[in-house]
Amino acid sequence: MSAVVADMWARSTTQERRSLWRRLQAWTTERGLGMNADSACLFVAATGVRPQGQLAYTKALSASFGAMGFENHPLRVLAKALRGGGAAIPENQATPIERRKLVSWARQQQASVRLAVLVAWKTASRWAEAASLSSVQFLLVTQREVVVDWFQTPKGRTQDPFKASRFAVIQGPLTAEIAVLYAKCAPFAPLSTVTTSALDALWGQSAQMQGYTAHSIKRGAVKHLLPLLTSGKLSPHLIDRLTKHEEEGGPGTLSRTTLRYAGGDVDLARALETGKVTKHL
Repeated sequence: MSAVVADMWARSTTQERRSLWRRLQAWTTERGLGMNADSACLFVAATGVRPQGQLAYTKALSASFGAMGFENHPLRVLAKALRGGGAAIPENQATPIERRKLVSWARQQQASVRLAVLVAWKTASRWAEAASLSSVQFLLVTQREVVVDWFQTPKGRTQDPFKASRFAVIQGPLTAEIAVLYAKCAPFAPLSTVTTSALDALWGQSAQMQGYTAHSIKRGAVKHLLPLLTSGKLSPHLIDRLTKHEEEGGPGTLSRTTLRYAGGDVDLARALETGKVTKHL
């Protein structure tokens, strides 16, 4: 897998997909099979893992083959079949974490980890997304407001730049703390080099964080917002926008053409209103 292709993804994703790619290479070499999508389907079936695991392997290999310009249609067909069989229904979900517990732990850590944790919580993001941010993705940083552009992250570069979920405006609690920590971060370097698996391991060794994983941050933030949704204080499409789950053409969305003409600046980020959500996190 080339370095150019690997750079399209977050570090943790790259590590996982490289490892799976090497396993596939070893498996096909041992059996005298070609390194192609058909062999990859056989490999997935031979792993013996549960359907949920097979779907994860299939999606990862399909992404790897596609990124390198190789045919991945058989893998896409297999993924569709696995979803039809219920493999997309997760067996285990990360336990949502409460803000108080997460912030308490973060304040005991070095500044880079603390900053990435707070940004992940305030933007309801996956750990790898927040950790991979660098200073150039912060369009504005003040004690009252922080504006983030996700497009330059490894995951963001593979997605449509003209989506409303490209930006996040951070307001409310923890914003001033984020601004202070941001002033200490190294230019152009990622906020944290701690990978998703490393954070999981770190929490596994902490009595305070037992039972939580890196994905608990995003799940905890979403759960924190639900009472505001049911009480009518927040619009569903704004939560979808912040969590990067918004569907193009849905209610309250701007077309990609309008977003393209608007440009990628702070005024547009504010107009997209994610600050109405983050002030509650």
